[in-house]
Amino acid sequence: MNESSHTLKEKSFTFQDCEDSQSLTVSVPEVLDPQYGMYVWPCAVVLSQYVWMAREELQNKTVLELGAGVSLPGVVAAKCGAHVILSDSAELPLCLRNCRRSCDVNNLPDMPVIGLTWGRVSPELLSLPAVDIILGSDVFYEPEDFEDVLVTISFLVRRNPHAQFWTTYQERSADWSIDALLHKWDLKCINVPLETFDANKNHLAGSTLPGNHTVQMMIITRKTF
Repeated sequence: MNESSHTLKEKSFTFQDCEDSQSLTVSVPEVLDPQYGMYVWPCAVVLSQYVWMAREELQNKTVLELGAGVSLPGVVAAKCGAHVILSDSAELPLCLRNCRRSCDVNNLPDMPVIGLTWGRVSPELLSLPAVDIILGSDVFYEPEDFEDVLVTISFLVRRNPHAQFWTTYQERSADWSIDALLHKWDLKCINVPLETFDANKNHLAGSTLPGNHTVQMMIITRKTF
């Protein structure tokens, strides 16, 4: 795919805290192309809202975003004081390039961007520093990818037993479930209601993307025995 033939568009999001009047505005570049990794999807805005509301917890923490694409949650985490590593598939160089573009647009030139392919134990995965939080928006998109995602998460939380995977997903079929895979890979999850972090509203972060009932948030951790 020749990227030069596609249109770039910057989209801005403003996250606000009504109680203390703090706000954060970030812009991310989209490539107007059918390749879905290049768009900001509703899940990314909902996850970014959770990151924003948890900003005090993220101070000086090491955060890894999986399948970053346009990198909105990772950029928000970095602006909230976290040490962030962005990643996307090593097989999708255009997505990795867009991650770097997001860093440049938000004046984060030193943020690492690495190729990590889900389900594969690569040198890049093995060389990661200790991580505290893993982010992933809409990584449970294609059912054939579900186990690969959880293999990578299982590997990371075995190496970092206190790490948490914060993830949002959009309900696309009632038949899709990761429960059996969580059990297989010694993981557990809790659901986080959107209203607990002010994400259950339309025009979230000043965008036209909704945080509605079809988007769900969960935290996945290592199962303790």
